[in-house]
Amino acid sequence: MTLPEMEERVTSLGQPRYRAEQIFKWVYKHGIDDFAAMSNLPHAFQQQLAEKGFATGVLTEEGAQEAADGTKKYYFRLPDGLHVESVYIPEERRKTVCFSTQVGCAIGCAFCATGQQGFVRNLSVAEIVDQVRTIGLERRTRITHAVAMGQGEPLVNYEATLKAIKLMNADYGLGIAARHLTISTSGMVPAIYRLAEEDIQLNLAISLHATRDQIRSELIPLNRTYPLSVLIEAARSYAARTKRRVTLEYIMIDGVNDGDEDLEGLLTLTTGWLSHVNLIPYNPVPGVDYQPSAPATLRRFFQTLQRHNVAVSIRQERGAEIEAACGQLRQRLKLMEKR
Repeated sequence: MTLPEMEERVTSLGQPRYRAEQIFKWVYKHGIDDFAAMSNLPHAFQQQLAEKGFATGVLTEEGAQEAADGTKKYYFRLPDGLHVESVYIPEERRKTVCFSTQVGCAIGCAFCATGQQGFVRNLSVAEIVDQVRTIGLERRTRITHAVAMGQGEPLVNYEATLKAIKLMNADYGLGIAARHLTISTSGMVPAIYRLAEEDIQLNLAISLHATRDQIRSELIPLNRTYPLSVLIEAARSYAARTKRRVTLEYIMIDGVNDGDEDLEGLLTLTTGWLSHVNLIPYNPVPGVDYQPSAPATLRRFFQTLQRHNVAVSIRQERGAEIEAACGQLRQRLKLMEKR
């Protein structure tokens, strides 16, 4: 719940409005899930909360794998017994959580491990927020950045994802700056326009991965519904409306999207608007017959885009050996056996 929603609930239980803020401080600032441990709440109210079915801490950690660079993949059990994965990515000043928004995914991107397992269900607001909160508590650190780049298509689960993002941003919630929150989409065009009208300065990342419709439709089936011309127009509109630079994510796949025509296409698509290209070395996925582009090809794309004054970066590979990198997240029921 948001703070106003919680205030409404506690007053309906005969308590003063400020009790809601007290509860939120315990949950979000102190990481306390047991109402009995919330010492500034009256004992009768503590019991009332439990009896009325209020609950916090909806995830159970069932396993984790940590890479040499400190990246850590978490395996969480949901209240209904399903599972989801999240990733913690530490840097010097940044402490980022890559969180999931669905169990599985219906988009079916050809290069993505999550897409291979199909769609099961959307995550609730609580299940989304608690990934970021739980990892911060486990690592005993303040999470500074959060990205909806885990399992699932965030803009298909629009309402829950956006409400969760707002709770991550809120001062009474996790207190993460809006400009440190990112939603990544495979190209849900109507939702991109809708997101642009929201009163929150979010970062938008788009899984581009190809500059020709034929190739992109093979990689991302959603492109058949929202082809490149429609998608880029939505991205340009988002940038113009929000004054926020849109990131175009581009996984480099050998012999698929890394030729001269693809590079020319990137130059064309990024001309004249507030965009940034993030080149991503392809991370192999079991059962998928793609290979990463040669390092020289990656450098050529980067240097050419730079020469043409396109904002461009190469994503640092993190957590590849624990399959926590881009495109690799997949539920593994045998994860505990590997620990």
